[in-house]
Amino acid sequence: MSQLDDQTAQIKERQEIAEADRWNLELMYPDNEAWELDYRSATDAAGDYRRFAGHLLDSPATLQEALTERDRIWQLVERVYVYARMRKDEDTRVALYQEMADRSQSLLAETAAKLAFLSPELLAAPAETIRSFIDQDAGLEIYRHSLEELLRKKPHILSEAEEAILAKTGQLLRATNDIFSMINNADMRFRPIRDENGCEIEVTHGRYIGLMESADREIRRQAFESMYASYEAQKNTIAATYNFNTKTDTVLAEIRRYPSALVAGLDDDAIPPAVYDNLIKAVHEALPDLHRYVRLRRKALKLDQVHMYDMYASLSDAEIEHIPYARALDMVAEGLRPLGEEYAAIMREAFTSRWIDVYENRGKTSGAYSFGSYDSPPYILLNYSGKLKDVFTIAHEMGHSVNSWLTRRAQPFVYGGHSIFTAEVASTVNENLLARDLLSRETDPARKLYLLNLFIDEFRATLFRQTMFAEFERWSHQVVEEGGVLTAELMSDYYLELNRLYFGPEVYYDEPIAMEWARIPHFYNAFYVYKYATGFSAAVALADGVLNGGQEKLAAYLDFLKAGESAQPLILLQRAGVDMS
Repeated sequence: MSQLDDQTAQIKERQEIAEADRWNLELMYPDNEAWELDYRSATDAAGDYRRFAGHLLDSPATLQEALTERDRIWQLVERVYVYARMRKDEDTRVALYQEMADRSQSLLAETAAKLAFLSPELLAAPAETIRSFIDQDAGLEIYRHSLEELLRKKPHILSEAEEAILAKTGQLLRATNDIFSMINNADMRFRPIRDENGCEIEVTHGRYIGLMESADREIRRQAFESMYASYEAQKNTIAATYNFNTKTDTVLAEIRRYPSALVAGLDDDAIPPAVYDNLIKAVHEALPDLHRYVRLRRKALKLDQVHMYDMYASLSDAEIEHIPYARALDMVAEGLRPLGEEYAAIMREAFTSRWIDVYENRGKTSGAYSFGSYDSPPYILLNYSGKLKDVFTIAHEMGHSVNSWLTRRAQPFVYGGHSIFTAEVASTVNENLLARDLLSRETDPARKLYLLNLFIDEFRATLFRQTMFAEFERWSHQVVEEGGVLTAELMSDYYLELNRLYFGPEVYYDEPIAMEWARIPHFYNAFYVYKYATGFSAAVALADGVLNGGQEKLAAYLDFLKAGESAQPLILLQRAGVDMS
């Protein structure tokens, strides 16, 4: 029996969720006092780091010691931050965890300020000096790629004083993200709706897509209107928040001497802006196929007009039963069997050691993610409700977590993270493998149609919709760069235009859809969403390789998962067998 049996059940408080279905953050810290000890240790270590200022290039050994100590400090700071952030995400209403998360963000900013001298001091020396140090000291060899990336970014690194100022204000520069998160997760409430029997259904972030997939069109319409009425009520506050978030992006790009926020946003991954623009161009060329799909949807659902709230309803009348969580784990394990025993063993560890926070509770952050520190389990936050789509979400987030687990055991801390450009490949390969496995096993025509529809909708939602989001982001930053202001009315008008362009003339554009920009949390992490679309494209090709390319292709893919940030994203994907350039 699941914690949430149907849409009419009330959302539980955190303490009502069974312990087995809550992640075990005690694997990071047994209690908050242990967290405090690390918080103080990190603060002290960052303060002591100043001893290296002016001495980084005294000798290769000194540079090696400084970089090793830098990594030790950041590993500790990361652990402190991740724990506090995940505690807050359990229930964003809890003041203690709000405070801890706020303090940890301050620690991030203060640490960055205290270590800000490092890059300018290194870049003040000739590049040949740094490269000769690497050649002289074997302990510096692991930093070769990291230091070459620093040299690549030299035109955008400021003076020590300027870098320290930017680092010190880091928490303020991220404030709009936190403000939106509190509005969206802690304060936002949606009016309840009624099912066909008159029973009240509570609308939440976690339930919304499930309601939009209902075979009952009236339920879909009510849920759609309930969701957007709440955003409409706060549209000016959210517009101001996003406007200043976008201003922050553009000002930081200008300070760092980038020609635009877009170029700045792509530079960490060394992605040419042409990749971004070509994605939008290629998707525009494919829009007639999406319009054809919308026509098919109207015909299959026997509708006079397709509304935006009809986009998630299945074209099949197959009854897809509630999927208990334990069954969902079995489905994921079976679908990902082609990835081999090493991959399967890590998943079993995740399932049995409480890496996963399973069910929705009041105040819990919406959506799903994989998160953790270099030396912690790669935890997963879910809001599982028993839908087939939730099973795909488990596969998706497990892709991130296994990627993190493999990388952290193969790479030193300096390369232990992931570019989002590559991380979204690891998650989407899993979704592709799961979909193909389920399709291969299904014999019932109606259920097979349901699965095909689900797979096609992944293309619609990931390739087309995320590219639409990317186009909105490009436009919104251009507006601010040209001196404009992003008002709720301006954004709604443009967003409605984009919907008409992408979904075509078959759709009736209900007024609330113009407000969709207001509920997209990824917009507060600039130029992120396009990576879902590029990652999906790469993932389809890599999944083909895993299934049909034999052990050589599988080995290349697993090597990709272990590579972390040890090379630029486009190079890593080329090694895995996909050329994204």
